[in-house]
Amino acid sequence: MTETVVIVGGGPVGATLALALQHKGIAVTMLEARSKGSAYQDQRALALSYGSRVILEKLGVWEKLDHQATGISSIHISQRGSFGRSILKAKDHDLPDLGYVLSYGALTQALDEALVAFNGINVFYEAEATNIDPASENARVTFNYQANLQQVTSKLVVLADGGRSLADIPGISRQTKMYGHDALVSKVECELPHNNIAYERFTPMGPVALLPNGARNFSLVWTGKQEEVAQVMSLEDDAFLHQLHHHFGDRVGRFLSVGKRLTFPLKLSYLSPVTAPHLVVIGNAAQTMHPVAGQGFNVGLRDAYELAQQIASTPPADWGRDSMLQSYQEGRKKDTKRGLMFTDFLVNLFSNDILAVSGLRGMSLGMLDLAKPIKSGLIRKMSFGSRG
Repeated sequence: MTETVVIVGGGPVGATLALALQHKGIAVTMLEARSKGSAYQDQRALALSYGSRVILEKLGVWEKLDHQATGISSIHISQRGSFGRSILKAKDHDLPDLGYVLSYGALTQALDEALVAFNGINVFYEAEATNIDPASENARVTFNYQANLQQVTSKLVVLADGGRSLADIPGISRQTKMYGHDALVSKVECELPHNNIAYERFTPMGPVALLPNGARNFSLVWTGKQEEVAQVMSLEDDAFLHQLHHHFGDRVGRFLSVGKRLTFPLKLSYLSPVTAPHLVVIGNAAQTMHPVAGQGFNVGLRDAYELAQQIASTPPADWGRDSMLQSYQEGRKKDTKRGLMFTDFLVNLFSNDILAVSGLRGMSLGMLDLAKPIKSGLIRKMSFGSRG
């Protein structure tokens, strides 16, 4: 009997794992709580690293996305009220782009279309997992499908559903640090063309990121203390655009229009450990990062791809056993830890408006612009994680 890996969660991380496994000839059963196609119109912007593009190319998905993605050729990093700034350019590091911006819906649709090309991937849509039981020989998933509770067991269950609570899985605990900050996300049109430049602007309120998205628009990620974000969230569009210009400055000219605005609380959260007997947790379910450096989603994609390589190199009889789980954790620990520490460091450094700290930040940005080896190392880590 062919062993099957069960994946709980059919979003981009779960779907990437399913495709990577099928490319290795490994059968997959995937449980997705949403209906098929329900996310295709989701316009939330995802920032993909160049390394994530490489993964999607290997899986035959990128060719469907290339024309929908907006490349980032440069990243302009600056601090309000300071002359210090740094510019990262793809051409300086022999890369076609530093990253890409595309919608969650476009990526989900491309992955779903790739899934149907493989007979070895069995997807259950509108199948909501209600319980996961790790055990010594198999893990068992209980799920609600077509108004009936059903169960599936496997030598290896992978939880890739970032929205699921893990409080009921024995042996796994979650550590969480709430920043007391919210992120406001939207799409804005600016007076000047973006020229494929992304901006990261550090202000006393918090970081403001503008990511090129489409021919003339930017995706906006504006973070700050919850009460400050609530205040700008309540503004009428014209007042909001004026306030954004006040915080961001003139680099893209005037802000002409803004789309629907959404907010969500920011936190650093991670599981310890990310495994239990015959169970692995990956992606946003395993770790959640502040969006300041755009690392979270890309770390999750690397989780999926590297877990697939680990599974393929392990005899099916040993799937989910201690030796395999420890090997996976050791392989991913450095990448995940660096991502968590790096984003937390940036938040703490750039959310402090003490004059001496502000001066140090400006000087650091100026020094970074002159230190080419450090910039090259930073680009490699942002693109490929700990293996960069």
